[in-house]
Amino acid sequence: MLELRDVHAYYGESHILHGMRLRVETGEVATLVGRNGVGKTTTLRTIMGILPARRGHISLDGKPIIGLPSDRIAKRGLGYVPEERGILSTLSVYENLTLAPIIGDKGWSVGRIFAEFPILKERAKAAGTTLSGGEQQMLAIARVLRSGARTVLLDEPTEGLAPVIVERIGELIRAMKADGITVLLVEQNVRFATGVADRHHVVVHGRVVETLENAEVIAREKELLDLLGV
Repeated sequence: MLELRDVHAYYGESHILHGMRLRVETGEVATLVGRNGVGKTTTLRTIMGILPARRGHISLDGKPIIGLPSDRIAKRGLGYVPEERGILSTLSVYENLTLAPIIGDKGWSVGRIFAEFPILKERAKAAGTTLSGGEQQMLAIARVLRSGARTVLLDEPTEGLAPVIVERIGELIRAMKADGITVLLVEQNVRFATGVADRHHVVVHGRVVETLENAEVIAREKELLDLLGV
């Protein structure tokens, strides 16, 4: 379980998170939805310890993680796939996949990853950045799955990808859920989000203003699309 209570975070003197509160249950897929610039990515970066919170409480599986450096937070079982993916250009696909340390005993094996992503097997010796955007996204997610992280933060995993790749990413997130992995997902594509998530946290001005079950989002899709400016 991942929980944030009254979290405040800043970039310099700019106050971005204004008392962020949310709770993601173990094994749940939840989203952060909202317009650009409202603090969704900042929330993920603050959870991961990349951006220090100035005030508030963040816990993972009931244990506080606020104030810890990112590497220690990762060792607690938290994985992060940033929007820019973080593929290392000088390493091959296989090296990118296997470089990260194993932090849990339920990580996906290289064999399972190659079975799920045949293109990664085909391109195993190629430099990571020679992959297409969709292939790089698959590699970034696969790298976290191999680590054994049981809670995963995904930032805009479908942005700019072809529909067939978006569908594949959706299948992957559902497979993660079936494995009992907890997922917090930043996503602008409401229709994609309703296909993978259990609950949706609507973010406005750095705080959650409403939490909706999936059926509510489907029923209020037009209203939410207007809210998101889509």
